[in-house]
Amino acid sequence: MKATNVLIDEHRVIERVLNSLETGANRLESGQAVDPEFFLAAVDFMRGFADGCHHRKEEGVLFNRIGEQGFPEQGCPLGVMLAEHALGRQYTIALNSAAQEMQASVPDASKRAIQSSRSYVALLRQHIYKEDNILFPMADDVIPAELHPQIWEDFERVEAEEEGLHEKYLALAEELERQISS
Repeated sequence: MKATNVLIDEHRVIERVLNSLETGANRLESGQAVDPEFFLAAVDFMRGFADGCHHRKEEGVLFNRIGEQGFPEQGCPLGVMLAEHALGRQYTIALNSAAQEMQASVPDASKRAIQSSRSYVALLRQHIYKEDNILFPMADDVIPAELHPQIWEDFERVEAEEEGLHEKYLALAEELERQISS
């Protein structure tokens, strides 16, 4: 199995949370109550899994290996991916702030939570598409086959640095789906 398959599998987990987040935003917009804790838990997932574990594998391992093959970090495609990671972090900060304001009953906080959620979901869906269909196949082609096992080991090292974290966020993805479907 190629190391990029690990990232693709993680994308499917992230998409589950994106679907839940979108449902939460839609419900909030239609006037239904959505506990601000739901959005804060989604932020926890974004920070801990999507940006933490997943992006650490991409930025700290895969992108470096692609760069070693002559693809500069600035410009396409790595520069675009890094810029989108940074934009996702900004949306996460905005959603976290809006959810905290929802807890404090600040006027229009719900509107900001809806907007931040939708912006994050839209960004990540197109970002994941580009990685799955353009960047990862390119990486599989340009990185020499003998380096793929090292990438796999480096991914495992990232996960081992915080034992149990990966499992925690898989469970959180399931919990967010459960919360929003009830």
